[in-house]
Amino acid sequence: MRQISILGCGWLGIPLAKSLLEKGFSVKGSTTSSAKLPMLQQSGIDSFQVVVSETKIDGDITSFLQDSEILIIDIPPKLRGDSSENFVKKMENLIPFIKDAKIQKVIFISSTAVYNNNYPIVTETTEPNPDTENGLQLVQAEKLFLLRESDLSTTIIRFAGLIGEDRHPAYHLSGKQNLGNPGAAVNLIHQVDCIGIIEAIIENDCWNQTFNAVAPFHPRRDNYYTQKAAEFGLPLPRFSADSNSFGKVVHGDLVESELQYQFQKPNL
Repeated sequence: MRQISILGCGWLGIPLAKSLLEKGFSVKGSTTSSAKLPMLQQSGIDSFQVVVSETKIDGDITSFLQDSEILIIDIPPKLRGDSSENFVKKMENLIPFIKDAKIQKVIFISSTAVYNNNYPIVTETTEPNPDTENGLQLVQAEKLFLLRESDLSTTIIRFAGLIGEDRHPAYHLSGKQNLGNPGAAVNLIHQVDCIGIIEAIIENDCWNQTFNAVAPFHPRRDNYYTQKAAEFGLPLPRFSADSNSFGKVVHGDLVESELQYQFQKPNL
């Protein structure tokens, strides 16, 4: 039985772990909250409380990584508020433990925030040039695994905006007035396809690559969120017709061409 460790069992990590268990993998999962440990254990996940910081790692990181062939890193940068940390230093702190555990393969969850909005269209061949601190730290963290740690087989997944049955931007935008950027393209991906793409990488043994993971559906922002608010029975958002529109369209053609992956939620 192949064993996988998932660093960060949250909104994506928990259903991913459950799906991998159903496919016959043995799964270890980490959380920063002791309150979540029983729930993870009841789901069949070998659970650990692990907190990675810039200077130390609290928790039994050695046992969490031990005997796993694959490590999935799904801990986003925390750059807001007084508790913000240097995400790159956190990854630098983690890497020696990965090497000591003799992990062979890593999936690093990144974001399409590594591309700025000056590109009208981006693909996996587009050079990242982030214009946010979040995107900048993600690019630097990617390079830690791709350049400095060449003995690891690392695949990067740059997810677009994440949506699911319990998570959608339409709720946040509902009822708001004079919203800008009405003509910008929507770049989103559903939770079920996030899981499907991760599993396709593992099943196809597809390593040392970078994938943009985004649904092949890019309607105008105003049309899409107005329609979704109506579907959900929410107050409609109102976009300013006088507002300029800017933004990028993210293409993830390699997901379909290299992984032969078919989206379960192509039209969101």
